[in-house]
Amino acid sequence: MTFQRTIVGLLVLVIIGLAGAFYANWRTLTQLRTVKAFVEEVVFADAVAACEKAPSSTPFKWNGGKQTAVIGLNSVKLNKDTIIASYTLVADSVYCDYDPVKKKADIGSNFLERESF
Repeated sequence: MTFQRTIVGLLVLVIIGLAGAFYANWRTLTQLRTVKAFVEEVVFADAVAACEKAPSSTPFKWNGGKQTAVIGLNSVKLNKDTIIASYTLVADSVYCDYDPVKKKADIGSNFLERESF
């Protein structure tokens, strides 16, 4: 009888622990989405300005573009010490990667064949 009560008690503790872990994960992901949205909103105006001024054979026209899309903030981890952030915009099939740290824009015409910078 004591063994059964111990097992039931452990099972209840495991269920409570898993519920707590799932709740903490949900709260963290919600906060991360909020932070990402805030950063993207702050970076957007700088990205548009830098992309429109960037020298390229294919001009990037966000203002006045017929089909525009924000792909958003992405990051590439090159190794354990280096993470490169980029904010990507697409206007009329011309993409622009904007580095918010370096304040540099890179324009290309084929999003799938681009090189990371």
